[in-house]
Amino acid sequence: MSSQFALFSKKRFTSMFITQFMGAFNDNLFKQALLLVLTYSVASQMGMKISTLNNLAAMLFILPYFFFFFLSGQLADKYEKSKLTVNIKILEIVIMVIAVFGFFMQLYWLLFVALFLLGTQSTFFGPIKYAYLPQVMHEDELVGANGLFQMGTSLSILFGMIVAGVLTQLPNAYVWICTTVMLVAILGLMGAKNIPHTPATQPNLTVNWNIITTSWQTIQFLYGFPLLFFIILGNSWFWFYGATFLTQVPEFSKTILHGNEVVVIFMLGLFSVGVSIGSLLCKQFTKNQVSLKLLPFGIAGLSVFAINLFFSLRGIGDIQISADKLLGITELLAVDGSVRVFTDLFFLGFSGGIYIVPLYAYMQAYAPKSHRARVIGANNIFNAIFMVTSAIVAIMALSVLSLSLPQLFLITGVLNLIFGGFLYLKLHKYAGSMNIQTTDDVF
Repeated sequence: MSSQFALFSKKRFTSMFITQFMGAFNDNLFKQALLLVLTYSVASQMGMKISTLNNLAAMLFILPYFFFFFLSGQLADKYEKSKLTVNIKILEIVIMVIAVFGFFMQLYWLLFVALFLLGTQSTFFGPIKYAYLPQVMHEDELVGANGLFQMGTSLSILFGMIVAGVLTQLPNAYVWICTTVMLVAILGLMGAKNIPHTPATQPNLTVNWNIITTSWQTIQFLYGFPLLFFIILGNSWFWFYGATFLTQVPEFSKTILHGNEVVVIFMLGLFSVGVSIGSLLCKQFTKNQVSLKLLPFGIAGLSVFAINLFFSLRGIGDIQISADKLLGITELLAVDGSVRVFTDLFFLGFSGGIYIVPLYAYMQAYAPKSHRARVIGANNIFNAIFMVTSAIVAIMALSVLSLSLPQLFLITGVLNLIFGGFLYLKLHKYAGSMNIQTTDDVF
């Protein structure tokens, strides 16, 4: 069995991997830079709670999925994917120009607009990248390709956040941020230009522009395939779960651990590295088969380490700081119990990796070829619904019910155990109801 890293020698994989990596890197560089500015500088000026601003920003990035998911899936099925990807990457450059203007003029409302537009661009790219893989990969390459994609996504998120943290600490931070996001957007476009010609799966499709009828038809189609429907619910739950934790990290770092911006990046890095390692190991754990046998372990890990994080925070030592100084990583590591907190974050990510990769591979392998991009587009809308719900739940829990962040983590871990049990039973029930639909005439 060849190593999954051998896929990097194949243009059909590497070109889309680079395009996806640069896109996710830029999304998270810009989003994290904005969140850090909001958390450590602007929130007090705007007279709003940090948690409210952070969750609002998260919601704005996700909202486009509601408006455009029905269209993005249809376009990905109807048109050739390499040209479509190039056009989307050109759009990203335009959005970054808007963001540059917003940063230089300190127009924070315009930065929120740019964040919404960036979410729009991601909405159209999502169905393309995930429908592309099963179209150009052999069946025995699909799990490995998804593992590498998930690893790449996690690392790009990590690097984007790290770079954002570094850039916000430099003199003339806005100049560095703006220069970097423009450069990365251009590199993403260059990667897209190398994607091989990938024929449309349904070129004669008549695009339905009515959001209501199309959405309903897509949901009806999905419900006709219960296996796919519950796979998508499982995918979406992961994004609810991840958003609940990751969106709160800046406030978590500042208000509970009394850490500075570098600590924020460190904790996000632990989670992302955990996801990357878990994703990479899926190929070995499953012996390169499209299988759900790792799912129970992922579900268990996501619950165990979330619940343990609650108790870790309760047992953390007293943190002494001066009024004008936040702790760095080295200082925080000296605090009793901090290592346990960081360990929990790493294994939350690891559990997420072995949870999500098998689900994505399953969805891609079993989705009907003629509707694959629309199935993935539907997956994206459910993801968006769950992530927006996550932001609303977090705002209600923290602001209305006055729960603490550790209590929010505890509740999320318990809910994951309940949902995970339900999901596993449903998937076990419908396993074997569909046949694998991968394409073997790859180039």
